[in-house]
Amino acid sequence: MFKQILLFFTVVAAVITSALAAPPKHKLLFFSKSSGFEHSVISWKAGQPSYAEKILSELGQKNNWEFTFSKDGSKFSKEYLAQFDAVFFYTTGDLCSPGTDKEPPMSPEGKAALFEYVKDGKGFIGTHSAADTFHTDNESKKGPDRYLNHGDKADAYVRFLGGEFIKHGAQQVAKNTVIDPKFPGFEKAGADFSFQEEWYSLKDFTPDIHVLTVMDAPAMKGDEYKRPAYPNTWARMEGKGRVWFTSMGHREDVWTNPTFQQILVGGIKWALGEVKAEVPANIKQAAPGAYTNPAYVEPKKPAK
Repeated sequence: MFKQILLFFTVVAAVITSALAAPPKHKLLFFSKSSGFEHSVISWKAGQPSYAEKILSELGQKNNWEFTFSKDGSKFSKEYLAQFDAVFFYTTGDLCSPGTDKEPPMSPEGKAALFEYVKDGKGFIGTHSAADTFHTDNESKKGPDRYLNHGDKADAYVRFLGGEFIKHGAQQVAKNTVIDPKFPGFEKAGADFSFQEEWYSLKDFTPDIHVLTVMDAPAMKGDEYKRPAYPNTWARMEGKGRVWFTSMGHREDVWTNPTFQQILVGGIKWALGEVKAEVPANIKQAAPGAYTNPAYVEPKKPAK
């Protein structure tokens, strides 16, 4: 009997010790409301998690992260966001309107709460169309204004994120030059990497971004890329908080690409504060022609 009691307390002690040794999971909100175009990789079909959510769940298990997946913008508030260590956007359009997916919109107060949440020391991650979100003055995707830089007059979200989507051309293999190989996630990326993707042409870069990769735009096909090299992935500080963005993430096979996953995991870890990295402004050195946007090309009228 004594041996049984001793064994019981030994097992209990082992369980308690294991629980105390395990670090608490970081909690992340993956927000994928589409007030504009909804990408297939974040689409909920038949009530099932999206493709990106499945990949993130797998990465979460490997990295001790707990994801909450949502398209409900009405929840955004100081109190709601307080439960998360970082917020992850894969969104489009004016999130303060129901838009395409008809999911509940974010309020202007909720939008402001996000900025304050990060400024106070939390993290923000954005992939792909997070740059196609809250456009300055909701400018038309088809109009020439979409090709202008707005500087300090850009939407507060654009300043916060670090840049804004202009347009994309045909999917193609394009080279990304690595600027900071010491930043988390780039240790195995090499001097550059290339794969098939829908590459965004971007503008209105916040001057304090720390560029991580630049697109070899002059070598790409399409009028959208007739410009000097420009940033594609970057990080920046927002008050005490950390903002990380990459325009990659359109295609499903990109989400399973080892290079993309390594870069994404590194960015998430940095945004969460799990790893450290200095992010001084370097856009002038990394991409001196970044503010030269492609010329607006009048769309061809369809043949009768």
